[in-house]
Amino acid sequence: MTPINALRHQAMLRPEGTAFIHDGRVWTYQNLLVSAEQLASSLVARGVRKGDRVIIHMPNSAEIAIAYFACFRIGAIACPMNLRFKAAELREMFRRLMPAVYLGEAQTFPTVQHIEGELPATECRFVLNLDDRLEGGLPWSILFEAHDAGSLPSEPSADAVAVLLTTSGTTGHPKLVAHTAATLSAIAEAFVHQDFDESEIMLNPAPMVHAAGLSNFLACVNFGAPAVTLDRFEPGIALDLISAYGCTRIGGSPFLFRALIEEQRERPRNISSLQYCIAAGDVCPMQLHAEFKAVMGLPLRSVWGCTEASGSLTFGLEPGPVSRRIPGVDVRLVDDAGRSVSRGEVGELLIKGPNVMVDYWIGPDEMDSAIADGWFHTGDLMRQGERNDLWFTGRKKDIIIRGGSNVSPVEVESVLMRHPMVRDAAVFGLPDPVLGQRVAAVVQLAHGRGDLEFSDILAATRRQLADYKVPERLLSVHTVPRNALGKIDRRTLAAEMAALLDVRSGGGVGVEETRASRGMVQMQSNSC
Repeated sequence: MTPINALRHQAMLRPEGTAFIHDGRVWTYQNLLVSAEQLASSLVARGVRKGDRVIIHMPNSAEIAIAYFACFRIGAIACPMNLRFKAAELREMFRRLMPAVYLGEAQTFPTVQHIEGELPATECRFVLNLDDRLEGGLPWSILFEAHDAGSLPSEPSADAVAVLLTTSGTTGHPKLVAHTAATLSAIAEAFVHQDFDESEIMLNPAPMVHAAGLSNFLACVNFGAPAVTLDRFEPGIALDLISAYGCTRIGGSPFLFRALIEEQRERPRNISSLQYCIAAGDVCPMQLHAEFKAVMGLPLRSVWGCTEASGSLTFGLEPGPVSRRIPGVDVRLVDDAGRSVSRGEVGELLIKGPNVMVDYWIGPDEMDSAIADGWFHTGDLMRQGERNDLWFTGRKKDIIIRGGSNVSPVEVESVLMRHPMVRDAAVFGLPDPVLGQRVAAVVQLAHGRGDLEFSDILAATRRQLADYKVPERLLSVHTVPRNALGKIDRRTLAAEMAALLDVRSGGGVGVEETRASRGMVQMQSNSC
């Protein structure tokens, strides 16, 4: 079933059943369907047609769910915007999308209210919680006035583009990933391979403007399982909601689970209802798995995912960055020549399945094909284990090539984070005129640790890695920088460290004191 048909099915099957709970208010399937159809009628009355782009620019709320399903109903393309984007980034997005309508919220609207030209006209900008201080938009409530209804069109095709999701790309500009109602449906249905069913109560802390948050919510509707949503993630609030509503499942980025551990240590809650905790979106270190089990009392599972092909794999049964194959999705691991690699060898992950996006959106009537011979090339490197396990080893574009030898940042990060003094780590390459690249790293030290313990960290790393893999530049930071999706921002780190160092001078042994905008407070140089 397409997402809108799944909602309609649940409204018929269990009209008073809980679709989701937000800010203490319960929304039933019938409430959600009626509100979505009201909004759909209002958008049609304002000229929105199939294929028109509708900007959705708001945190998790009842209104974002209503907006998605209204778009699905009329065949408009939902275009959720990253809430961390600044005005210049949003202007570029709007230029590419040429939207017909803007649906925002009082907290997000100031970022865009002075963008002219690319943003729809004032009469097509609708803002939730609008007040007198904000100009250039109309109140959200206008969309639900009875006299503003239009006749709903026929059901859109399941194969038409339904949503454009932003994702970080290798070009430095966000990509717009095009999913259809059919691919969204396949993503939602794939949750069955994560042991998901109607008995679940999911805490959904991930922003629904991103693939993870949207997929979680659509899966809940598809299976008839209630969702509990947060405006934005706060670990204390999340644990309170788990305790209050008996949530059985939570999914999110690894940094989210680290925050939950810290909060639970400081003020324990009753979280005995939890059965599944699933980390996705970035590498989940071994020690985080161990720490989570010790503090929270249940295992933390990892699963690979990406915006372009969510639902391709299910969670692994061992600690570490491991996932498992599922029926219905074809997977290959290939070398640079496109040949399948043997079990145990590292290869690029290729995926073919009903859940894979159709293309990247460039502009109206202009798409960039991302599928080659039916396969989506993920750019992620994996090796197959003994069974159907697939172990993530790194990104092709992140691989550091030092003097002709490949270095996986993920491998080095894993070793650094085994050290008791290291709380978090990020590894990346710095340009070098002789070797091509040198290995560099930043670490967030554990509380109460001093910066003079770099030598011990490097010594432990040398005992576990070949010399060419050991970081030659090591800095401490207050927090490892991550992008809007919670992933390590290696490009920014490399640029900032290069600004601190004369990378062309080579590396001498010693310690330097330095300061930078991200809190890079001390540097250890290591000659290899």
